[in-house]
Amino acid sequence: MAKALLTVKIMPESVEIDLPSLEGRVREVILDIYGEVGEIRKEEEPIAFGLVALKFTFIMNESIGTDVIEQALAEVDGVANVQVVDFRRTLG
Repeated sequence: MAKALLTVKIMPESVEIDLPSLEGRVREVILDIYGEVGEIRKEEEPIAFGLVALKFTFIMNESIGTDVIEQALAEVDGVANVQVVDFRRTLG
């Protein structure tokens, strides 16, 4: 069973979205789909006019794939767009 490093970029619907609340909902979805993934790193990426995208990076089971996480995160309240920006196998 191979492991992969996955980075997902979440674009909120607007600048009014509560980012800490959105982060919590995204983390719940990640854990529901992939189970225990260890550390989930989060970065904030300023876009424009106060809009901030969230990028989550974690290690997951490669056999599950990324389509399922993209679909699940797109259904989270406050999410406008989901994009897998990095997917690579890990060593070890």
